[in-house]
Amino acid sequence: MRIKSKGEVGMKLGIVIPCYNEEEGLAETTKRLQTLLEEMVELGEISQESFVCYVDDGSRDTTWELIEKFTEESEFFRGIKLSRNFGHQNALIAGLMQLKEEADALVSMDADLQDDISVVKGFVEKYKEGYEIVYGVRDDRTNDTNFKRGTAEFFYKFQSFMGIESISNHADYRLLSRKALQALADFKEVNLFIRGIVPLIGFRSCSLYYTRGERFAGETKYPLKKMLLFALDGIASFSVMPLRIITIVGFSIFMFSLLMILWVVFEKLFLGTTIQGWSSMMISIYFIGGIQVMSIGIIGEYVGRIFQQSKGRPRYIIDKEI
Repeated sequence: MRIKSKGEVGMKLGIVIPCYNEEEGLAETTKRLQTLLEEMVELGEISQESFVCYVDDGSRDTTWELIEKFTEESEFFRGIKLSRNFGHQNALIAGLMQLKEEADALVSMDADLQDDISVVKGFVEKYKEGYEIVYGVRDDRTNDTNFKRGTAEFFYKFQSFMGIESISNHADYRLLSRKALQALADFKEVNLFIRGIVPLIGFRSCSLYYTRGERFAGETKYPLKKMLLFALDGIASFSVMPLRIITIVGFSIFMFSLLMILWVVFEKLFLGTTIQGWSSMMISIYFIGGIQVMSIGIIGEYVGRIFQQSKGRPRYIIDKEI
């Protein structure tokens, strides 16, 4: 079987979309994607065999029933149902890994229509120019609240400080070629942070900028608590800097304690005033105790990840494929 070159029209494109309780907006998402694929097929940009695959991440509403309905109505649509809720990143990797051999390239995106689906055309153009990875990057965050915008900017700067390679203002809207997907399959992390893994793959890559819109329907699946845990995964999975900070803090406290010992000896020998105040003693106890507890907690996060990785449990389990 002859493999198409990248410059040749008719590439087979797949779009992978994780879904969790998306019944309110899934029909509109399906309508817009079908229109997009039909237009791209008509223009010869992609082949008739291109598809959209919804990955149901253990939804509790009628999401899976809708997916079954869409697959019956159009040959463009497929569905994967996970046995339970494994989380967004695991649902995404499930779709990418299951379909990595069935398309020339896969685009990942969310089901809420916040990502501009017209950028998919740009992804395909860049792929045909020879890019293996194409990132969808937000050109501004004006639609976010001041709190969300501020915390996002802080997170990207903090990641950079920790030595983590990432694309600022990029989430999970991207194109990966088959070659990039095969490389991604070699990463076996249990605590997934895909937007941190993809830059590690290397290969030729570029970014396309777009304006992110409002969520079409439903509620966000990433409230503040999940966002904080997700950020923690991103840091602990890609950087040992927190452990180094503990070492630096511990060494600094040790050096400070040596200076305090010298000061106490000096007071004893030359000043004759060795009575210490209660306040300074209590402050030092609480300070050192807090540092110790925090350090144990950080070390515990890394040990916990080692424990989870050592068990070798599957990142996802597929119930059905249609």
